Amino acid sequence: MKKNLGAHPYVFPMPVLMVATYCEDGTVDVMNMAWGGICGNKYVALNLDEEHKTMENIRMRGAFTLSIADAAHMAEADFFGIASANTMHDKFARSGMHAVKSAFVDAPVIEEFPVAIECSLFKVDEWEHGPRVIGEIMNVSAEESILGADGKVDVSKIDALIFDQFGGCYYKVGEKAGKAWSEGKKFM
Repeated sequence: MKKNLGAHPYVFPMPVLMVATYCEDGTVDVMNMAWGGICGNKYVALNLDEEHKTMENIRMRGAFTLSIADAAHMAEADFFGIASANTMHDKFARSGMHAVKSAFVDAPVIEEFPVAIECSLFKVDEWEHGPRVIGEIMNVSAEESILGADGKVDVSKIDALIFDQFGGCYYKVGEKAGKAWSEGKKFM
């Protein structure tokens, strides 16, 4: 029997996404966010609060990158979620991580994270819960070490973090359980 838990944002898994932008002076800002994801073939959606420095930077620069956080950089990823660039201007420098400018958008690519989705700002939807940023994917870059023989990203090599909304914890992506669009064919 199921027990009612009330209205909560309990979806699992949630990706641990690092949103990287440039500030007005060119310094790098990175924010850890879980409330975002793919919303179309070439689009991502991020639900942000207006007071985040990241939101100001996205509006100003018209671009951002999303990186998939990995277990090797869990402490840095968590730091990007608990420190605010509004009060800690050297937040990125303190992490010891490195960034290069994207060749596709006016935003930084964090070198240590294995996958980066480089996005231009498509639009911002305003609603009562804050702005929803829609970004158009201009490029995806990935470390060669996580590519399979077919040249595509092998997710088992990312060691990606996922966020547990129920308990406020990080988990690592586990083993492959089956093949999409195949496992259910027995019911056809």
